[in-house]
Amino acid sequence: MLLAACTPAAPPTGVAHASATAPTAGSVVEPPATRCNDRSGWNDPAAPLRVHGNTWYVGTCGISALLVTSPDGHVLVDGATPKAGGLIVDNIRKLGFDPGDVKAIVLSHEHFDHAGGLAALQEASGAPVFALAPAVATLRRGTSDRTDPQFLALESFPPVADVRVVAQDGVVRAGSVELQAIPTPGHTPGGTSWTWRSCEGEDCLQVVYADSLTAISDDEFRYDDDAAHPGYLAAFRDTLARVAALPCDILVTPHPSASGLWDRIGPDAQRPLVDDGACLAYAQAGAERLEKRLADEAARAAATTP
Repeated sequence: MLLAACTPAAPPTGVAHASATAPTAGSVVEPPATRCNDRSGWNDPAAPLRVHGNTWYVGTCGISALLVTSPDGHVLVDGATPKAGGLIVDNIRKLGFDPGDVKAIVLSHEHFDHAGGLAALQEASGAPVFALAPAVATLRRGTSDRTDPQFLALESFPPVADVRVVAQDGVVRAGSVELQAIPTPGHTPGGTSWTWRSCEGEDCLQVVYADSLTAISDDEFRYDDDAAHPGYLAAFRDTLARVAALPCDILVTPHPSASGLWDRIGPDAQRPLVDDGACLAYAQAGAERLEKRLADEAARAAATTP
């Protein structure tokens, strides 16, 4: 097993990797009585689902977590809320995998609803958490600071003991699994999207776990205030362009509703899971929301100017 988080690399391509042993009775394991939908709560249990190949959905109805598996170790993507950490562990076990075989945990962004379960998941697996540098201090403290647009409105979460820095565009590896970190700041300073190849036999697809792109803040933060937050708006716009340009066969987002996941996965799917224009559409929607937010900020500033 090898973990590498310090050197940039191109998006993983090429030969298919073997999937770890998993249930063969179908893509859904013991579905709950209530199906997930876009109105589901963050801590509502979800049945684990195969996304594609060696990529599995192990999160809740309202918050995503993915398990990317190999015979030599797995990578867990995101930790959901503190209450959901145990549900993620249960889902990993329902699929027939051992949480102790998770060799690395990676993060979308440093908020309670995605980082809250990391401490418990680290305890269950023994795996280090990898994050971009701007997120590391927040994860170790369990609290954010004024660099985060939502700082005054955020809940704290259990601090994470073992957090390691992944380089921008660096790769986290466990066995034959390779996930590339794409820096996507904006929703938070440490926002990170992840991309990897997932194969079913010779059918290999590029999965993108794209971070949240919503311009949300507390009452004090302004995206257009470059004096108070130098470069933040420009970085957010760069993020939107970067996500729009990603090779993207399957899009999953930290909130499954943001990418319409429950209409695209499982036995009740009504839309195709694969959509090579999904990342572009997701980024365009984020750009529209950002421009509306900037217009609202300008209007409020004008209304308060004597």
